[in-house]
Amino acid sequence: MRSGWGIFSALLLAISCSLGAGDPAPREGLQWLKGNTHTHTLWSDGNAPPEEVVDWYDERGYDFLALTEHNIVADHERWFVIQDDGRLKPSDIDILTARFGADWVEIRPRDGLTEMRLKTLGDIRERLRIDRSRLLLITAEELTDSFDGKPVHVNGINLREVIDPQGGRSVLETIERNMGAVTSHGKANKRPVLSHLNHPNFGWAVRHDDLALVGSSRFFEVYNGHAGVRNYGDDTHSGTEALWDLALTSRVIDNSLGMLYGVATDDSHDYREYGIGKHNPGRGWVMVQSKARTPDAIIRAMNLGRFYSSTGVILEDVQFDGRTMRVWIDEDPGVRYTTRFVGTRRTRKGSMQPSEIFLSTEANPAVFTFNGDELYLRAKIVSDRPHPNPFFAGDRECAWVQPVRGPAGR
Repeated sequence: MRSGWGIFSALLLAISCSLGAGDPAPREGLQWLKGNTHTHTLWSDGNAPPEEVVDWYDERGYDFLALTEHNIVADHERWFVIQDDGRLKPSDIDILTARFGADWVEIRPRDGLTEMRLKTLGDIRERLRIDRSRLLLITAEELTDSFDGKPVHVNGINLREVIDPQGGRSVLETIERNMGAVTSHGKANKRPVLSHLNHPNFGWAVRHDDLALVGSSRFFEVYNGHAGVRNYGDDTHSGTEALWDLALTSRVIDNSLGMLYGVATDDSHDYREYGIGKHNPGRGWVMVQSKARTPDAIIRAMNLGRFYSSTGVILEDVQFDGRTMRVWIDEDPGVRYTTRFVGTRRTRKGSMQPSEIFLSTEANPAVFTFNGDELYLRAKIVSDRPHPNPFFAGDRECAWVQPVRGPAGR
Protein backbone atom coordinates (compact mmCIF):
# COMPACT_ATOMS: atom_id res chain seq x y z
CA MET A 1 0.00 0.00 0.00
CA ARG A 2 1.37 3.40 -0.96
CA SER A 3 1.82 5.97 1.77
CA GLY A 4 0.19 9.41 1.65
CA TRP A 5 3.58 10.93 0.87
CA GLY A 6 4.07 8.45 -1.97
CA ILE A 7 0.77 9.54 -3.49
CA PHE A 8 1.79 13.16 -3.09
CA SER A 9 5.13 12.52 -4.78
CA ALA A 10 3.36 10.85 -7.70
CA LEU A 11 1.04 13.84 -7.99
CA LEU A 12 3.97 16.25 -7.93
CA LEU A 13 5.74 14.22 -10.60
CA ALA A 14 2.63 14.28 -12.80
CA ILE A 15 2.37 18.05 -12.38
CA SER A 16 6.06 18.49 -13.18
CA CYS A 17 5.75 16.32 -16.29
CA SER A 18 2.77 18.29 -17.55
CA LEU A 19 4.72 21.50 -17.13
CA GLY A 20 7.93 20.46 -18.84
CA ALA A 21 7.68 17.18 -20.77
CA GLY A 22 9.01 17.39 -24.31
CA ASP A 23 9.62 21.11 -24.08
CA PRO A 24 13.32 22.01 -24.43
CA ALA A 25 12.61 25.75 -24.20
CA PRO A 26 11.67 27.84 -21.15
CA ARG A 27 7.97 28.42 -20.77
CA GLU A 28 6.71 31.89 -21.53
CA GLY A 29 4.53 34.02 -19.32
CA LEU A 30 5.46 32.46 -15.97
CA GLN A 31 4.64 34.63 -12.98
CA TRP A 32 7.44 34.42 -10.42
CA LEU A 33 6.61 36.16 -7.14
CA LYS A 34 9.39 37.18 -4.75
CA GLY A 35 8.83 36.94 -1.03
CA ASN A 36 10.32 36.61 2.43
CA THR A 37 8.70 34.33 4.99
CA HIS A 38 10.75 35.21 8.09
CA THR A 39 10.77 38.81 9.34
CA HIS A 40 10.77 40.57 12.73
CA THR A 41 9.80 44.07 13.88
CA LEU A 42 9.26 45.89 17.18
CA TRP A 43 6.30 43.60 17.74
CA SER A 44 8.86 41.03 18.94
CA ASP A 45 12.65 41.39 18.82
CA GLY A 46 13.28 43.48 15.70
CA ASN A 47 14.57 47.06 15.98
CA ALA A 48 12.21 48.89 13.62
CA PRO A 49 8.44 49.55 13.52
CA PRO A 50 6.44 47.26 11.23
CA GLU A 51 5.53 49.93 8.68
CA GLU A 52 9.19 50.82 8.21
CA VAL A 53 10.09 47.16 7.69
CA VAL A 54 7.23 46.62 5.23
CA ASP A 55 8.28 49.78 3.41
CA TRP A 56 11.84 48.42 3.04
CA TYR A 57 10.60 45.32 1.23
CA ASP A 58 7.99 47.23 -0.76
CA GLU A 59 10.55 49.68 -2.13
CA ARG A 60 12.71 46.77 -3.34
CA GLY A 61 10.02 45.10 -5.39
CA TYR A 62 9.02 42.19 -3.18
CA ASP A 63 5.63 40.70 -3.99
CA PHE A 64 4.81 39.24 -0.58
CA LEU A 65 6.06 39.41 2.99
CA ALA A 66 5.32 37.57 6.23
CA LEU A 67 5.93 39.33 9.55
CA THR A 68 6.73 36.36 11.78
CA GLU A 69 6.86 37.67 15.32
CA HIS A 70 7.62 35.30 18.19
CA ASN A 71 4.30 33.84 19.36
CA ILE A 72 2.50 37.01 18.28
CA VAL A 73 0.23 38.09 15.46
CA ALA A 74 0.12 41.89 15.16
CA ASP A 75 -3.67 42.19 15.27
CA HIS A 76 -4.28 44.01 18.57
CA GLU A 77 -3.43 47.28 20.30
CA ARG A 78 0.11 47.63 21.60
CA TRP A 79 2.19 50.63 22.63
CA PHE A 80 5.98 50.77 22.66
CA VAL A 81 8.16 52.99 24.89
CA ILE A 82 10.35 55.61 23.20
CA GLN A 83 13.78 55.81 24.87
CA ASP A 84 17.16 57.26 23.96
CA ASP A 85 18.83 53.92 24.68
CA GLY A 86 15.94 51.67 23.62
CA ARG A 87 14.93 49.92 20.42
CA LEU A 88 12.59 52.80 19.55
CA LYS A 89 14.43 56.12 19.81
CA PRO A 90 13.27 59.72 19.37
CA SER A 91 15.27 59.87 16.14
CA ASP A 92 13.22 56.91 14.84
CA ILE A 93 10.05 58.88 15.42
CA ASP A 94 11.48 61.69 13.31
CA ILE A 95 12.19 59.24 10.50
CA LEU A 96 8.67 57.78 10.67
CA THR A 97 7.05 61.20 10.70
CA ALA A 98 9.07 62.36 7.69
CA ARG A 99 8.19 59.19 5.75
CA PHE A 100 4.55 58.59 6.73
CA GLY A 101 3.31 61.95 8.05
CA ALA A 102 2.47 63.34 11.48
CA ASP A 103 -1.08 61.96 11.33
CA TRP A 104 0.25 58.42 10.96
CA VAL A 105 2.49 58.41 14.05
CA GLU A 106 0.47 58.11 17.29
CA ILE A 107 2.22 59.21 20.48
CA ARG A 108 0.98 59.32 24.08
CA PRO A 109 2.44 60.03 27.54
CA ARG A 110 2.01 57.28 30.12
CA ASP A 111 3.46 56.86 33.63
CA GLY A 112 6.16 59.44 32.98
CA LEU A 113 7.19 57.84 29.66
CA THR A 114 6.34 58.47 26.03
CA GLU A 115 4.91 55.67 23.92
CA MET A 116 4.11 55.06 20.25
CA ARG A 117 1.28 52.82 19.09
CA LEU A 118 2.56 49.97 16.96
CA LYS A 119 0.68 49.60 13.71
CA THR A 120 -1.30 46.41 13.20
CA LEU A 121 -1.38 44.27 10.06
CA GLY A 122 -4.75 45.83 9.27
CA ASP A 123 -3.33 49.36 9.55
CA ILE A 124 -0.45 48.53 7.23
CA ARG A 125 -2.61 46.68 4.69
CA GLU A 126 -4.86 49.71 4.44
CA ARG A 127 -1.81 51.93 3.89
CA LEU A 128 -0.55 49.58 1.17
CA ARG A 129 -3.99 49.69 -0.47
CA ILE A 130 -4.05 53.48 -0.45
CA ASP A 131 -0.52 53.58 -1.87
CA ARG A 132 -1.55 51.00 -4.51
CA SER A 133 1.35 48.80 -3.57
CA ARG A 134 1.85 45.38 -5.13
CA LEU A 135 3.12 43.96 -1.84
CA LEU A 136 0.97 41.32 -0.12
CA LEU A 137 1.26 41.15 3.65
CA ILE A 138 0.59 37.53 4.68
CA THR A 139 -0.46 36.85 8.27
CA ALA A 140 2.14 34.65 9.95
CA GLU A 141 3.88 33.80 13.21
CA GLU A 142 7.07 32.21 14.48
CA LEU A 143 5.93 29.53 16.92
CA THR A 144 8.83 29.80 19.34
CA ASP A 145 9.25 26.65 21.40
CA SER A 146 12.02 24.54 22.92
CA PHE A 147 12.89 21.12 24.28
CA ASP A 148 15.51 20.55 26.95
CA GLY A 149 16.95 24.00 26.35
CA LYS A 150 17.17 23.54 22.57
CA PRO A 151 15.31 26.16 20.48
CA VAL A 152 12.63 24.73 18.20
CA HIS A 153 11.11 27.42 16.01
CA VAL A 154 8.47 26.82 13.35
CA ASN A 155 6.97 29.47 11.10
CA GLY A 156 3.27 29.25 10.32
CA ILE A 157 2.31 31.14 7.16
CA ASN A 158 -1.15 32.37 6.07
CA LEU A 159 -2.72 32.13 9.49
CA ARG A 160 -5.92 33.73 10.71
CA GLU A 161 -4.79 34.25 14.29
CA VAL A 162 -2.04 33.38 16.73
CA ILE A 163 -1.22 29.73 17.54
CA ASP A 164 0.25 28.88 20.94
CA PRO A 165 3.49 26.83 21.07
CA GLN A 166 2.64 23.16 21.55
CA GLY A 167 5.65 21.71 23.39
CA GLY A 168 6.78 18.09 23.15
CA ARG A 169 8.80 15.29 24.76
CA SER A 170 11.64 15.48 22.23
CA VAL A 171 12.92 17.86 19.56
CA LEU A 172 11.16 15.83 16.88
CA GLU A 173 7.85 15.71 18.75
CA THR A 174 8.06 19.46 19.40
CA ILE A 175 8.56 20.10 15.68
CA GLU A 176 5.72 17.75 14.75
CA ARG A 177 3.27 19.15 17.29
CA ASN A 178 3.86 22.74 16.21
CA MET A 179 3.68 21.93 12.50
CA GLY A 180 0.59 19.83 13.18
CA ALA A 181 -1.02 22.78 14.94
CA VAL A 182 -0.47 24.91 11.84
CA THR A 183 -2.03 22.20 9.66
CA SER A 184 -5.02 21.91 11.99
CA HIS A 185 -5.41 25.68 11.99
CA GLY A 186 -5.58 25.68 8.20
CA LYS A 187 -8.24 22.96 8.15
CA ALA A 188 -10.31 24.65 10.86
CA ASN A 189 -10.19 27.98 9.04
CA LYS A 190 -10.51 26.49 5.54
CA ARG A 191 -7.39 28.09 4.18
CA PRO A 192 -4.10 26.80 2.73
CA VAL A 193 -1.25 27.12 5.22
CA LEU A 194 2.44 26.30 5.26
CA SER A 195 4.87 25.63 8.07
CA HIS A 196 8.65 25.52 7.84
CA LEU A 197 11.27 24.56 10.37
CA ASN A 198 13.58 27.46 11.09
CA HIS A 199 17.40 27.57 11.38
CA PRO A 200 18.08 23.93 12.40
CA ASN A 201 21.64 24.74 13.50
CA PHE A 202 20.57 27.55 15.84
CA GLY A 203 21.60 26.20 19.24
CA TRP A 204 22.54 22.99 17.40
CA ALA A 205 18.95 22.00 18.11
CA VAL A 206 17.91 19.87 15.13
CA ARG A 207 19.72 16.80 13.81
CA HIS A 208 19.43 15.33 10.34
CA ASP A 209 17.49 12.35 11.68
CA ASP A 210 14.89 14.76 13.07
CA LEU A 211 14.50 16.27 9.60
CA ALA A 212 14.36 12.78 8.14
CA LEU A 213 11.36 11.83 10.26
CA VAL A 214 9.26 15.00 10.12
CA GLY A 215 5.96 14.09 8.51
CA SER A 216 3.78 17.11 9.32
CA SER A 217 5.47 19.40 6.81
CA ARG A 218 8.07 19.26 4.06
CA PHE A 219 9.82 22.62 4.52
CA PHE A 220 12.93 23.81 6.35
CA GLU A 221 15.32 26.74 6.09
CA VAL A 222 18.34 25.70 4.06
CA TYR A 223 19.47 29.33 4.23
CA ASN A 224 18.74 31.90 6.95
CA GLY A 225 20.29 35.38 6.92
CA HIS A 226 20.47 35.78 10.72
CA ALA A 227 24.09 36.07 11.83
CA GLY A 228 23.81 33.46 14.59
CA VAL A 229 22.20 30.48 12.87
CA ARG A 230 25.35 28.62 11.71
CA ASN A 231 24.25 27.80 8.16
CA TYR A 232 27.66 26.28 7.43
CA GLY A 233 28.01 24.21 10.60
CA ASP A 234 31.42 23.79 12.21
CA ASP A 235 34.11 21.14 12.70
CA THR A 236 31.69 18.82 14.48
CA HIS A 237 28.29 19.81 13.04
CA SER A 238 27.00 19.56 9.48
CA GLY A 239 25.91 22.63 7.57
CA THR A 240 22.28 22.98 6.53
CA GLU A 241 22.87 21.69 2.98
CA ALA A 242 24.55 18.55 4.32
CA LEU A 243 21.64 18.12 6.74
CA TRP A 244 19.31 18.42 3.76
CA ASP A 245 21.05 15.64 1.84
CA LEU A 246 21.29 13.33 4.84
CA ALA A 247 17.61 13.84 5.58
CA LEU A 248 16.55 13.40 1.96
CA THR A 249 18.44 10.12 1.66
CA SER A 250 16.92 8.77 4.85
CA ARG A 251 13.43 9.95 3.91
CA VAL A 252 13.64 8.01 0.65
CA ILE A 253 15.34 4.80 1.83
CA ASP A 254 14.16 4.32 5.40
CA ASN A 255 10.95 6.26 5.84
CA SER A 256 9.11 6.42 2.49
CA LEU A 257 8.44 10.10 3.04
CA GLY A 258 8.16 12.89 0.51
CA MET A 259 10.84 15.32 -0.59
CA LEU A 260 12.05 17.98 1.85
CA TYR A 261 11.96 21.49 0.40
CA GLY A 262 14.59 24.14 1.20
CA VAL A 263 13.51 27.72 1.94
CA ALA A 264 15.78 30.79 1.98
CA THR A 265 14.78 33.59 4.36
CA ASP A 266 16.10 36.76 5.96
CA ASP A 267 15.09 36.26 9.60
CA SER A 268 15.68 40.00 9.66
CA HIS A 269 15.91 41.93 12.93
CA ASP A 270 18.37 44.79 12.24
CA TYR A 271 17.35 47.73 10.06
CA ARG A 272 19.65 50.42 11.45
CA GLU A 273 23.12 49.01 10.76
CA TYR A 274 24.18 46.69 7.95
CA GLY A 275 26.99 44.21 7.55
CA ILE A 276 28.36 40.85 8.64
CA GLY A 277 27.26 40.13 12.19
CA LYS A 278 23.95 41.96 11.73
CA HIS A 279 20.58 40.34 11.08
CA ASN A 280 19.65 42.29 7.97
CA PRO A 281 16.90 42.13 5.36
CA GLY A 282 17.49 41.25 1.72
CA ARG A 283 19.78 38.26 2.16
CA GLY A 284 17.55 35.35 1.15
CA TRP A 285 14.10 34.84 -0.34
CA VAL A 286 11.83 32.50 -2.27
CA MET A 287 10.63 32.85 -5.87
CA VAL A 288 7.19 31.26 -6.24
CA GLN A 289 5.64 30.28 -9.57
CA SER A 290 2.08 31.22 -8.66
CA LYS A 291 -0.92 31.51 -10.96
CA ALA A 292 -2.41 34.36 -8.94
CA ARG A 293 -1.12 37.16 -6.74
CA THR A 294 -2.99 36.12 -3.59
CA PRO A 295 -1.83 34.61 -0.29
CA ASP A 296 -3.83 31.42 -0.87
CA ALA A 297 -2.42 30.91 -4.38
CA ILE A 298 1.15 31.53 -3.22
CA ILE A 299 0.86 29.00 -0.38
CA ARG A 300 -0.75 26.41 -2.66
CA ALA A 301 2.09 26.80 -5.16
CA MET A 302 4.74 26.41 -2.47
CA ASN A 303 3.00 23.31 -1.10
CA LEU A 304 3.30 21.82 -4.60
CA GLY A 305 7.04 22.63 -4.71
CA ARG A 306 6.60 25.31 -7.37
CA PHE A 307 9.32 27.60 -6.07
CA TYR A 308 13.05 27.99 -5.76
CA SER A 309 15.13 29.76 -3.12
CA SER A 310 17.71 32.44 -3.79
CA THR A 311 20.27 34.83 -2.39
CA GLY A 312 20.63 36.66 -5.70
CA VAL A 313 20.59 34.26 -8.67
CA ILE A 314 17.40 34.53 -10.74
CA LEU A 315 16.05 31.62 -12.77
CA GLU A 316 13.93 31.87 -15.88
CA ASP A 317 12.42 28.40 -15.63
CA VAL A 318 12.86 24.95 -14.08
CA GLN A 319 11.44 21.84 -15.74
CA PHE A 320 11.44 18.17 -14.82
CA ASP A 321 9.83 15.56 -17.07
CA GLY A 322 10.29 12.58 -14.79
CA ARG A 323 13.78 11.81 -16.09
CA THR A 324 15.53 15.07 -17.00
CA MET A 325 15.84 18.31 -15.06
CA ARG A 326 16.49 21.54 -16.96
CA VAL A 327 17.37 24.84 -15.33
CA TRP A 328 17.37 28.12 -17.27
CA ILE A 329 19.31 30.94 -15.60
CA ASP A 330 18.41 34.59 -16.15
CA GLU A 331 22.02 35.60 -16.70
CA ASP A 332 23.49 39.01 -16.02
CA PRO A 333 26.28 40.12 -18.37
CA GLY A 334 29.77 39.43 -17.05
CA VAL A 335 28.58 37.05 -14.30
CA ARG A 336 29.67 33.43 -14.33
CA TYR A 337 27.22 30.73 -13.19
CA THR A 338 27.89 27.14 -12.18
CA THR A 339 25.05 24.64 -11.72
CA ARG A 340 25.69 21.66 -9.48
CA PHE A 341 23.28 18.75 -9.64
CA VAL A 342 23.44 17.06 -6.24
CA GLY A 343 22.02 13.79 -4.96
CA THR A 344 22.66 10.36 -3.52
CA ARG A 345 22.94 6.99 -5.25
CA ARG A 346 21.61 3.65 -4.11
CA THR A 347 24.22 0.90 -4.05
CA ARG A 348 23.58 -2.62 -5.35
CA LYS A 349 23.07 -3.84 -1.80
CA GLY A 350 20.51 -1.10 -1.15
CA SER A 351 22.65 0.88 1.29
CA MET A 352 23.08 4.60 0.91
CA GLN A 353 26.15 6.50 -0.19
CA PRO A 354 27.15 10.02 0.83
CA SER A 355 25.65 12.78 -1.30
CA GLU A 356 27.69 13.82 -4.32
CA ILE A 357 27.75 16.28 -7.17
CA PHE A 358 26.45 14.29 -10.14
CA LEU A 359 27.28 17.05 -12.59
CA SER A 360 28.83 20.53 -12.44
CA THR A 361 28.25 22.66 -15.52
CA GLU A 362 28.36 26.25 -16.74
CA ALA A 363 25.90 25.52 -19.54
CA ASN A 364 22.63 27.43 -19.74
CA PRO A 365 20.27 25.70 -19.65
CA ALA A 366 21.85 23.27 -17.22
CA VAL A 367 20.60 19.76 -17.88
CA PHE A 368 20.84 16.49 -15.98
CA THR A 369 19.24 13.16 -16.90
CA PHE A 370 18.81 10.34 -14.39
CA ASN A 371 20.84 7.21 -15.07
CA GLY A 372 18.80 4.93 -12.82
CA ASP A 373 20.66 4.63 -9.50
CA GLU A 374 19.90 8.11 -8.12
CA LEU A 375 17.63 8.36 -5.10
CA TYR A 376 16.87 12.05 -5.62
CA LEU A 377 18.21 15.12 -7.39
CA ARG A 378 18.42 18.79 -6.46
CA ALA A 379 20.29 21.65 -8.06
CA LYS A 380 22.29 24.56 -6.71
CA ILE A 381 23.33 27.44 -8.94
CA VAL A 382 26.30 29.50 -7.72
CA SER A 383 27.47 32.73 -9.32
CA ASP A 384 30.86 34.40 -9.05
CA ARG A 385 29.22 37.66 -7.95
CA PRO A 386 29.69 38.46 -4.25
CA HIS A 387 26.57 38.82 -2.16
CA PRO A 388 26.07 42.57 -1.52
CA ASN A 389 25.39 42.00 2.21
CA PRO A 390 26.61 38.50 3.01
CA PHE A 391 25.68 36.23 5.89
CA PHE A 392 29.34 35.17 5.94
CA ALA A 393 32.48 36.71 4.42
CA GLY A 394 33.02 35.44 0.89
CA ASP A 395 29.41 34.43 0.20
CA ARG A 396 28.38 34.44 -3.46
CA GLU A 397 24.90 34.85 -4.85
CA CYS A 398 23.22 31.50 -5.45
CA ALA A 399 19.90 29.67 -5.86
CA TRP A 400 18.52 26.29 -4.80
CA VAL A 401 16.15 24.20 -6.93
CA GLN A 402 13.84 21.86 -5.01
CA PRO A 403 14.62 18.12 -5.04
CA VAL A 404 12.82 15.50 -7.11
CA ARG A 405 12.75 11.77 -6.51
CA GLY A 406 14.95 9.61 -8.73
CA PRO A 407 14.16 6.21 -10.25
CA ALA A 408 16.03 4.36 -7.48
CA GLY A 409 13.94 6.12 -4.86
CA ARG A 410 10.53 5.24 -6.24
